[in-house]
Amino acid sequence: MRSASPVDEQVPDAPDLTGRARIRDAALLRFASEGFRVPVRTIAADAGVSPGLVIHHFGSKEGLHRACDEHVLVLVRENKRNVLGDEHGNRGSPLDVLAQLSSVEEYGPVLGYVLRSLQEGGDLARSFVAHMVDDAEAYIADGVATGTIKPSLDEAARARYLVTQSLGTVLLDLTLHPPTEPGDTGGIVRGYVDRMGLPAIELFTEGFLTDRTLLDAYLRYAEPPPGEQSGDHTAATAS
Repeated sequence: MRSASPVDEQVPDAPDLTGRARIRDAALLRFASEGFRVPVRTIAADAGVSPGLVIHHFGSKEGLHRACDEHVLVLVRENKRNVLGDEHGNRGSPLDVLAQLSSVEEYGPVLGYVLRSLQEGGDLARSFVAHMVDDAEAYIADGVATGTIKPSLDEAARARYLVTQSLGTVLLDLTLHPPTEPGDTGGIVRGYVDRMGLPAIELFTEGFLTDRTLLDAYLRYAEPPPGEQSGDHTAATAS
């Protein structure tokens, strides 16, 4: 992976940054392109500050990592709500969505960070995915409330499935189509969207099966009934 400062990348929506935000975004870019073992002094150099100032703001490298987690989750939530709508029914226009698709490279660092978190494994990855599932359940609920998303027999299970399906698809696509330059997170996103964008959007908007025969057959034999397993995820994330 490249070791030069990733100055050609930029975290979305970060125009006039405070010192703390500048350090956080420099860390996000480094973590996305090189992984979480990158030293604090490298991040400090990217942000144009001293290593001591990094520790002053975040307490430790782990604290900086947590701040990046929180920021990425916020960016994902905002992106999803712009497409699906918020609790007040506000959503981006079709032109806004198309504009997002045309500039997907901007979200390369965010996707790169998510992939690094998954590849890291362990408690950090589990916690990060659990937070993504919680967020997905919230913004999907907003979409259901405003009528842009169909309700589910088990909202928590659907959110969990959508997150794991999406992340798994990205990881598999990255394995089958490794980038020429591993640090080019924007190129990774563009390649993925070019290959998967149409079938994904079509599947979510048009559906796949022409009737509910398969679902009805499953519901007749499902043990326990849908919805009763949702507490498993809630209990796991609360512990």
